[in-house]
Amino acid sequence: LLFIIKMGSVSMIPPLIVTLFLLLLLSIAIVDGGVRIPTTLDGPFKPVTVPLDKSFRGNAVDLPDTDPLVQRNVEGFQPEQISLSLSVSHSSVWVSWITGEFQIGENIEPLDPTTVGSIVQYGRFGKPLTRQAAGYSLVYSQLYPFEGLQNYTSGIIHHVRITGLKPDTLYQYKCGDPSLSAMSDVHYFRTMPVSGPKSYPSRIAVVGDLGLTYNTTSTVDHMTSNHPELILLVGDASYANLYLTNGSSSDCYSCSFSDTPIHETYQPRWDYWGRYMQPLISSVPVMVVEGNHEIEQQAENKTFVAYSSRFAFPSEESGSSSTFYYSFNAGGIHFIMLGSYISYNKSGDQYKWLEKDLASVDRGVTPWLVATWHAPWYSTYKAHYREAECMRVEMEDLLYKHGVDIVFNGHVHAYERSNRVYNYTLDPCGPVHITVGDGGNREKMAITHADEPGNCPEPSTTPDEYMGGFCAFNFTSGPAAGKFCWDQQPDYSAFRESSFGHGILEMKNETHALWIWHRNRDFYGSAGDEIYIVRQPDKCSPVKPEETHKT
Repeated sequence: LLFIIKMGSVSMIPPLIVTLFLLLLLSIAIVDGGVRIPTTLDGPFKPVTVPLDKSFRGNAVDLPDTDPLVQRNVEGFQPEQISLSLSVSHSSVWVSWITGEFQIGENIEPLDPTTVGSIVQYGRFGKPLTRQAAGYSLVYSQLYPFEGLQNYTSGIIHHVRITGLKPDTLYQYKCGDPSLSAMSDVHYFRTMPVSGPKSYPSRIAVVGDLGLTYNTTSTVDHMTSNHPELILLVGDASYANLYLTNGSSSDCYSCSFSDTPIHETYQPRWDYWGRYMQPLISSVPVMVVEGNHEIEQQAENKTFVAYSSRFAFPSEESGSSSTFYYSFNAGGIHFIMLGSYISYNKSGDQYKWLEKDLASVDRGVTPWLVATWHAPWYSTYKAHYREAECMRVEMEDLLYKHGVDIVFNGHVHAYERSNRVYNYTLDPCGPVHITVGDGGNREKMAITHADEPGNCPEPSTTPDEYMGGFCAFNFTSGPAAGKFCWDQQPDYSAFRESSFGHGILEMKNETHALWIWHRNRDFYGSAGDEIYIVRQPDKCSPVKPEETHKT
């Protein structure tokens, strides 16, 4: 500042000095009360563990089917469980809903999807709904080849992609079948901004492992109060697989129902979840990636059927052949949604798709690159410790090479934010990994850490049961060399806390993003953890990992 005063004119100052000065102002961020929000440029940070508040677990009890929030409140073929999801860019949006009633029992007859149309009437806010789009419909079943188990068939699920939308514009719409006089009420949504380095959604909510408990309602209430324009759900939505087909349930399925011939589910919990979530996700797009609670095995070894049927994904638009992985843009952010429960080997389709997708990203248009999948690579909790190590071994180099900025995960029922890290080593160009598996489901919260005495799991117990494989070995270098776990909170773990909540991501410009994690038990608007994540494109331009690191 003294330099500027001495020069007497901003025009006389070298451009580099002006740029550095502006970056300094951005880095010194001030919030109400004059408290400075730290930035990743201040890091790496000394690890922090917030002590467990043993008096608070919230109300981890599922909403019953008698709760008005989950009951069917439409008649005939009127739409319910209405939701939105994005396509690859601002110009198109998916609208999804269900008509007709599900059936559950031994003798069920699926509804005929062709009997009800899939129509969305829409237009800009304040103008007539003169535009119309048609889509497709389907019915799915959850079938069990064992006597005494109840089968399920869904209502008719509709997916319609509406196109030709203007960026950052408020629209209104109805969905249903006008020929049957079965149209929904009017709903509203705002499109994403146009992709560009100075164009971003105002707030993006990030939540995982949500479930449908009273804790969930607290999370959703807090999330709604932050007025997000987009929601990322990083896996594990309804937790229908904590139930038997007769409606009995447990916080721990394997503990209570270890003798069942197949892992059962109670599919109506999906319908309850869709009804509860409709007020929010009929106006705010939700982008979902699969979690382990979506596996839901059934007859003929089919899996993930409810997940793949109920949500619309921009898979085809982003060049993917699977609902398990896809990508999309939201303003100046390119999001990559990856599958933890499908092959991630370098020879597999997902990896090949990821290579192609990353190679197509223009960081001049979408400076921010954010990746999401369910099972975390850098969680220090005992629960699921190093469970996704095989996925990390296969994919981490590729993500690092292309300069991924932030990674969001769920799975572990707690909150944790890492320092910038690559290959278990502090690295100023590595992503910040954030675990937000604390959405509120009925399973127990993760509270023990692998680095605490007596809590380091046996390596043979850590591989993911569904994907198999074994890649987690003792560390070969660093403070934990020769060990499977650290004996203190690892240096790559910056902040961890066992508490329910959600996060809000706000991109301020092409280099600064504000991340705030909100605890459910705090007042609305309070921050449990906050930091500016700062990109350094000049310092961390995409490079090949082998050029800068030795494994």
